[in-house]
Parts: sequence; structure tokens; C-alpha cells
Amino acid sequence: MNTAMTPEELTEQGWKSIEAGGFTGVVGPFWIKNDGDAIAAGLIIEERHCNNHIGTVHGGVVMTFADIGLGCGVSNIMGEKRFGCVTTSLNTQFISVARIGEFIYCEPEIIRKSRQLIFVRGLIKTGDKVIASCEGIWKLMDSAS
Repeated sequence: MNTAMTPEELTEQGWKSIEAGGFTGVVGPFWIKNDGDAIAAGLIIEERHCNNHIGTVHGGVVMTFADIGLGCGVSNIMGEKRFGCVTTSLNTQFISVARIGEFIYCEPEIIRKSRQLIFVRGLIKTGDKVIASCEGIWKLMDSAS
């Protein structure tokens, strides 16, 4: 995969731009690609996502993207109940950097699902280069919580 992608190129490859409200909307737009059971999330790195003094993606953006990317995997298996779960733990390990114009993506992997918890992990990449690894736990909320 090319590291710099335009919205037109992403659309041609089957990615869909997702507009969201709240904090997610401020950071995005995010891109989603759903191939049957597999899902991926992506983000085109813009100047506003970067550390101005060095031109690389800010760690806070990478961590936000980890939450969104892994959360897409959780949402994918939860279907209509996807809004009934919250992130309870998120670990991110920074490995490399992404720069303005590059497209980062995450293909989340569900490790385990119990009655109340979902364990998920993934790699955040630009092209074939891994920029971060992440893992998290989502809690399924019941109406009394």
C-alpha cells in the first residue's frame, strides 16, 4: 500500500469516509473499509495532526486513532449493540512515525470475547511500515451501569 493516499484513491480501493460528531469528528474524518468479517480503519495525516516543530504525527493522535481503530473491530462484532461498550484499557507502543499526507491504518484483531469484556489488538501502519502497536479492552455495558 502506498503511504500517501488521496481521498479519491481511498474511495477507489473501497474505503468509505466516516463523518462523526464530538471529539471523533474533530480529529477525523476517519476512513473505514469492511471486507466481510474483516474491518480496517484509516486516517490521512494532516498538518493539524502533527507536532509542528518536527512534522510528524502527534502521539495523542496516534493514541486516539488506536482507540478508533480497535473500536471498529469491537463495533464490527457487536452489530446493533456497538454503542453499548466502552474502552476500559488502551496500551499504545510507538515504533516509528508518520508524516503529513501519509495514510495510516489499523486492522484490528479480536483476541477474546467474554460476557462482559472484549480483548482486541492491532498494528497501526503507513504502507508496510509499522508506526505503533496497540491493544485494548472494551467493556460491554448493561442498562444498570
